[in-house]
Amino acid sequence: MSPRLQDLEVGQEVARSEVVVDRARLVRYAAASGDFNPIHWNDRVASSVGLPGVIAHGMWTMGAAVGPVVDWVGDPGRVVDYQVRFTRPVPVPDPGHATVEVVGAVGAIDRDAGTARIDLTVTVDGQRVLGKAQAVVRLS
Repeated sequence: MSPRLQDLEVGQEVARSEVVVDRARLVRYAAASGDFNPIHWNDRVASSVGLPGVIAHGMWTMGAAVGPVVDWVGDPGRVVDYQVRFTRPVPVPDPGHATVEVVGAVGAIDRDAGTARIDLTVTVDGQRVLGKAQAVVRLS
């Protein structure tokens, strides 16, 4: 059953998740997206441009962050707007992985429009990687 607008309160946590990304996932994402920029797979290139090493694709991070909201509302079509600011790259070590932590809370409710704004806190190792990450969802 999908959430109902009348049951929400500003400040209420509605989604929480951890998404793991490793080098294999970056390769699969590059193939799916067509983004083969070597900063997403080559440590030497990433370091040469001032990065801490290979980083996750920004659009992968953005997609991973909205996933828990989609799971919560039960239908991706209910997400009617989604915006973020990229504030920090997500370094992906080799060997190993990075863990993207996502917490979504109700930031505003527009009962006339039938929507709620879900504010996302998206962090890696306690540091925000997305700023002003907000999804607007339409609920009954």
